[in-house]
Amino acid sequence: MLKLIKNARLYTPEPVGLGHILTAGERIIYLGSTQPELPDPLQAEVVDVEGASVVPGLIDGHAHITGGGGETGPASRVPPMVLSSFTRAGVTSVVGVLGTDDLTRNTQTLVQQAYGLREEGLSAWCHTGGYHVPLTTLTGSARGDIVFLDPVIGVGELAISDHRSSQPTLDEFLRIASEAHVAGLMTGKAGIVHCHMGDGDRGLSMLGQAIATCEIPARVFNPTHVNRNKPLFEQAVALARHGCYIDATAFPCEHIEPGISAAEAYIQFCDLGGRADRFTISSDGGGCLPAFDREGNLTRFGVGLSDTLPETLRDLTDKGMPLSDALAPMTSNVADLLRLHRKGRLKVGMDADLVVLDENTAVRHVMARGEWHVRDGQIARRGMYEQI
Repeated sequence: MLKLIKNARLYTPEPVGLGHILTAGERIIYLGSTQPELPDPLQAEVVDVEGASVVPGLIDGHAHITGGGGETGPASRVPPMVLSSFTRAGVTSVVGVLGTDDLTRNTQTLVQQAYGLREEGLSAWCHTGGYHVPLTTLTGSARGDIVFLDPVIGVGELAISDHRSSQPTLDEFLRIASEAHVAGLMTGKAGIVHCHMGDGDRGLSMLGQAIATCEIPARVFNPTHVNRNKPLFEQAVALARHGCYIDATAFPCEHIEPGISAAEAYIQFCDLGGRADRFTISSDGGGCLPAFDREGNLTRFGVGLSDTLPETLRDLTDKGMPLSDALAPMTSNVADLLRLHRKGRLKVGMDADLVVLDENTAVRHVMARGEWHVRDGQIARRGMYEQI
């Protein structure tokens, strides 16, 4: 069925004014200021959004789709994330990662969960490996996983400067980066090493050494959680000048200290002259959000949710940032980093992933791959086991 979304204030994410979008199946087939003629109006669904903002579907580049946690034993493992935990937040594409527990959860389960979310209408990918070296893989190597497994696009989240990491040496780190980079060349996939950054005093020093001592392009080295503390963020701003993309986490309000919010990090990054197109924001959805004292004892525990992405979008616009600029770290920038060529933008030929925002920048309608998942703020399509 054709779907016409008319009278939309369009952001591609660039602002293009009032217009209309026509979708057929999973693709956008028309976008323009003149309402298109429909071959058979009875065979088309028409939705008049009456001047509301229509933006690309959000891309959550870091989520624990199989669930995270496990730091305090088996009962602390977070359950796998369900379809609507993404779509209600305007997320139409997601990249799954493994964290601390890359033993009882592995690449096999991650790939299977990505396929499951795809069956339910979301666009889903994942990284191979997890916090630790040797990496957990399915084929026996990171290069093999990226080349032979369709959903696998990189390595991550490999833990650096964290007491839970396996403390990889620079040589080990470079070997992993080489595997990811070469596999990316062979396949056209992202081929990145997505690095979990902890609170350790070494900060981003290993990534800086890697860039200074090897021939691997800087874009391969992709640190996340860079806003978890202020010294780490300052290092990330400097590292980005070498060509890295840096990723801030949209922490819930109660988990921001001692760092800064993702919105504030993006604003500061731009004010300091950073390339706005090299900054991304993800949710850490499904991951545990622990805090530890200097002895490694757990002092606080929470769970990330993709809902923090639209909250960050609203925070940015409330602080005066134009909507188009606020969207980029959650749409086009992520698509460019991850080489998701049909994602992150509203354009003819792109996937029909879009979000309709209300006047308060809250999620009103969500379309993923041409199907409505959220209508008028209510879940219209649920995952299989959400319906029980």
